Amino acid sequence: MTVATIFALASAPGRGGVAVFRLSGPASADILHSLTGKRPQPRLATRVRVRHGGEDIDDGLALYFPAPHSFTGEEVVELHLHGGRAVAAALSQALLELGLRPAEAGEFSRRAFLNDKLDLTRAEAIADLVDAETAAQRRQALQQLDGGLAALVEGWRQDLIRALALTEAIIDFSDEGIGDDLVEDVLGQVRALMADMRAKAREGQRRERLRDGIHIAILGAPNAGKSSLMNRIAGREVAIVSAKAGTTRDVIETHLDLHGWPVVLADTAGLREAAEDIEAEGIARALARAESADLKMLVFDASLLPERDAQTQAMIDEASIVVFNKADMANPVDSDAGIMVSARTGLGLDALLARLESEVADRFAVSAEPALTRARHRAAVEECLAALARFDPAKPVELAAEDLRQAAQAIGRITGRVDVEELLDVVFAEFCIGK
Repeated sequence: MTVATIFALASAPGRGGVAVFRLSGPASADILHSLTGKRPQPRLATRVRVRHGGEDIDDGLALYFPAPHSFTGEEVVELHLHGGRAVAAALSQALLELGLRPAEAGEFSRRAFLNDKLDLTRAEAIADLVDAETAAQRRQALQQLDGGLAALVEGWRQDLIRALALTEAIIDFSDEGIGDDLVEDVLGQVRALMADMRAKAREGQRRERLRDGIHIAILGAPNAGKSSLMNRIAGREVAIVSAKAGTTRDVIETHLDLHGWPVVLADTAGLREAAEDIEAEGIARALARAESADLKMLVFDASLLPERDAQTQAMIDEASIVVFNKADMANPVDSDAGIMVSARTGLGLDALLARLESEVADRFAVSAEPALTRARHRAAVEECLAALARFDPAKPVELAAEDLRQAAQAIGRITGRVDVEELLDVVFAEFCIGK
């Protein structure tokens, strides 16, 4: 099958300092010569005048990366031109007329995977690095791009292959009286693998949160000032504020960078006995969000102290931060009881943000150890564990060996070692054009 030569704008679209076009495929070098009259030395930035159809397009730099020593493993060319829309449009049109095809989302990385330049975990790390909005997300993506997760998974797969080889050897050595020793060796390896995988799967749930955002729910009685507090923390008008109780009917979310941590802050309906169906549904959603949240910010009306809303009080647990809002309208209370703030004046906001950051850091600190970072990884590990749970050396050897084969196949899907064709469209659809 003929491999198409593809192109894409690899830099941000629109007006900018530089527009970077990437080409990949067998015709890349010839296209560069057609446009510039030059064949630059590999990996050497060369100044070129880009022309097509007898008209100058722009003056810029060209880089040539011969196969297989390129990102995709194919012939790759990059053109760095001025970042105006007219320049980008003219070069795109020229490339189309020369027979190149616009790249699909993630197609460069997909080709790199197919040419053994990247495994799937590193490809996903590139997408995560492009999407990273906070320091914690950037650190996690870089850690995965460095290959730690790939090495962990490949280590698991090699251990499973060794266990499979020992299992199949039991038949060969059954007459020599050492089969029982082999069985114990295999069982020991399988148990150790299962313990390690379970631990990594638990850690993976926390790492997935770093990708998607750590969920913090704001809960409390009507008119405790939850929406005002959310707006104050967000620094903008996210939620409607009204003196009328029950204004917030649905869960309202906003994404924040909390000193490097990705946070999804959710304002919820006031907790009380609802008078009508719509408000009752809003309260039900608030309670559901409280169950799924990583942290709960429980807001009390400080102007009503020492009285506290009983329903909110009952929700206090180790994942809660107690906040007394409207501190500008109340007498001070014991600081151990909660954080005094005023959404109206900003009083106490720094203390609240510091507490939020501390709680998030304690729960989601990224260690140097490699970790699963996606639901796809965790699903593969769970499938592997299910196969290992079925493994029993007392079974006929062929059946026991098949359990280990299925376990190795499941874990190999994380890096793309085996049977991943159906996954590729899903994985690379998350990428931007040009990656």
